[in-house]
Formats: sequence, C-alpha cells, structure tokens
Amino acid sequence: MRALAAAAAVIALGAAILRVPAGRRVIQLPAGVVDVRSEMPVDAGAEVRGAPAGTVLRLAPGFTGRAAIVVRGDGVRLTGFTIDGNRGALETRSGLPPSDVAFARFTRGNGVLAEGVSGLAIENVRFRNVAGFAILASRDRDISIDRAQITDSGSRNPAGRNNATGGILLEEGTTDFRVTRCDLRRIRGNGVWTHSLYTSPRNARGVFAQNRFAEIGRDALQVGHATAVRVEWNAGRRIGYPAEDVDLEGRAYPVAIDTAGNVDGSSYAHNRFEEIDGKCIDLDGFHDGEVRENACVNRGAPAQYPFGNYGVIMNNSNPDMQSRNIRLVENLVDGPLYGGIFVIGEGHLIARNRLLNINAAHCDACYYLADQPEMLRSGIYLGRGAERPDPARGNTIEDNEITGYKMKARCIGIAPGIQKDWNTIRNNRCE
Repeated sequence: MRALAAAAAVIALGAAILRVPAGRRVIQLPAGVVDVRSEMPVDAGAEVRGAPAGTVLRLAPGFTGRAAIVVRGDGVRLTGFTIDGNRGALETRSGLPPSDVAFARFTRGNGVLAEGVSGLAIENVRFRNVAGFAILASRDRDISIDRAQITDSGSRNPAGRNNATGGILLEEGTTDFRVTRCDLRRIRGNGVWTHSLYTSPRNARGVFAQNRFAEIGRDALQVGHATAVRVEWNAGRRIGYPAEDVDLEGRAYPVAIDTAGNVDGSSYAHNRFEEIDGKCIDLDGFHDGEVRENACVNRGAPAQYPFGNYGVIMNNSNPDMQSRNIRLVENLVDGPLYGGIFVIGEGHLIARNRLLNINAAHCDACYYLADQPEMLRSGIYLGRGAERPDPARGNTIEDNEITGYKMKARCIGIAPGIQKDWNTIRNNRCE
C-alpha cells in the first residue's frame, strides 16, 4: 500500500501531470489501491483522473481530515476513480450539528468536500463505505455531479440511528447546481439534498434529475431552504429501510421527496417511488410551485410499513413562508397507511390526482389530534393549520379519483372550524 497525503504526493507515487491546450492541469492517479492518510487538496484549474486500470483512494485507519479530497479552487474536475471511506474503521457516532453550525464545519470523513468554489464537475466517481457525506458542497456555485455511484455510506448517532449522512449534500446557499444520473444504494441518511442554516442564503437554481435510489434510511430527495429547484425523473424503492436506521427518536420519518425551510419557485415532476415506509411527498415550507405527475406505490400489507404515513402533506414550520399557490396535479398515491393529501393554506389547485387504496391501515379509531378524528382517514383533508394556524380556504379540489377503505363516506374530510364553502370542491370520484 502507498500513502497519499496531498496533491504533491500524487506526483511522488508516479501520477503524471500533463498540460492540455486549454491550460487545465491534469493529475493522473496511479492504478491500484492507494491509502490516504490526510486530506488531498486540489487547487484551481486541476483535473484529477483515475487510471484506466482503476484507482481506489482508500481512507487509511487513523485518517485525519475533513475529506479524502478537498477542493480549494475554481474550475476543478474529478473523474473516473473510486473513494473507499473505510467506514468500519472511521465511523464516529454523532448526532446532527447544532442549529448554527453548517455540516461542512461539523462532519468529517467525507469523500469530497468543496467550500466556496465555482465550476466544480464530478463525473463517474464511485464512493463506498464513506462515514460522512460522499459529496459535500458548501457555499459553492456552478456545481455539476453526474453519474456518481454511492453505496453503503453514512454513519449513526449515539442511539444507532442515521444522522443524515451518506449521500450528496449541497448547503449554505449553493447555487446553479445539477445532480444527474447518480445511483445511491444502502445510504443510512439522506440521498440527495440541499440545506442551509436559517440565517444563511437559500440554495438556488438547481436540478436533481434521473437519479436512482434503493435502501435509503431517511429521505431519498430533500429540497431544503431553496428557490428555483427542479426535481424530476428520479426513481427509487425501499425508502425508509432498513427500519433500524430510521431516526425514530428524532422524528425523522422517511420521505421519498421532502421539503424543509422556505422553498418557492420549484417543481417536483415525473418522479416514481415504490415501497416507502414513510411519506410520499412532504411539502413543509413549499409554496408557489408545482407538484406534477409523481407516483408513490406501496404493494405490501400495512404491517410491512411501521413508519407508514400520509401520501402528501402540506406544512408551515418555517416562519417566513405561508402555504400558498401550489399546483398539485396528476399525481398517483397508491396504498398510503393513512390519508391521501393533507391541505392547509390558500390558492392551491389539487386536480386530477389518483389516490388509490387510501387508509390501508383501516384506521377507524386512531387519532393524530383528538378533536380532528377524520384527519388520518380521509382521502383529502382540509386542515386548520400545521405548525402554525393556516386554514384551508380559496383552494380548488376537482376531478380527483379517490378509492380505499370507507372512501365513499370519507372522501373529503374537513377540520372543525373550516367551512365547506371556503373551497371549491367538485367532480371528485370517491369509491
């Protein structure tokens, strides 16, 4: 085995540095397994390539550093190699960072870390057994991640549950980003997501497209504190698995497509997920955007989903937003444990959705709030609010197909205090 401590060490190990006509400096990694004992910094304008015969950068026992590769300058490209994070030796059980600390300042043992850079491209790089995040981009601009493969990654908290790590995180106001055609399997925490502190700029102008997920312990996709993000043509199965990874104590119930913070001008479209032990789509903080032609399908018996929940939920945890003007159209939700769509706020169009096999748990006497017995067992439920009061009013609910346990009688549920004529409800088919 050979040690790789810094970019200069790459040269010492026989990697070739070439000059290309465009002026990009190419670092050709050696073939075989290379032990990495400290951070490998990559400066502006460099391209790091794996050997044609294959290169594995493996974090050695006792590795000290934030990530195997730390990108320090603009215009960097990483391609064609593998990072083995040696999770078995390097995992440190910790919870989430404090609310005023970014993940880049907290989580160690990552695969690639980039802070405050622009023009970063990561293409066809494999990550396995990473204790932290496979890729962590913080305060960056113009980021492209394509065809990354991530397996068996992420750490646990002191209780043995996931601590959100393992996947791809873009945080702290990262802008103009694309995560496309990536494959994530057996990730303890979130798959692909954005996040920012409440006091930080929102992430902006991004695309998560054509990614694949399997065996994700938290959320497959999450748009957190962001604007103008498109989530489209992604697919996954077994979200919220294995059950022992789910952060039950932290109430981090798994979601196929999650939302957090203040999110507007965004769209979730053409995504398909199967076997979700949690929620299909959580719109906590989502407003002035579109949710179109997504599908979530569960085919198992209710006992197979211990964290099973609603199909689609609106929420308003962030104090800077109101649930307004969501186009929720032409989605399929098949087999949620409880209700189909939970609605708060104003100006929504909820139309032409297919809500099938609703209330798979056959919930007759289960309650989330004692004074709202219909909440968990309605096809579409018009609520009084969520984290904050925000009565459902001025919404159009039309042409939806709703089937399931007692849906003929419980098709549209209305919370106490909500008047039926506050919303336009028409042409819904309930069986």
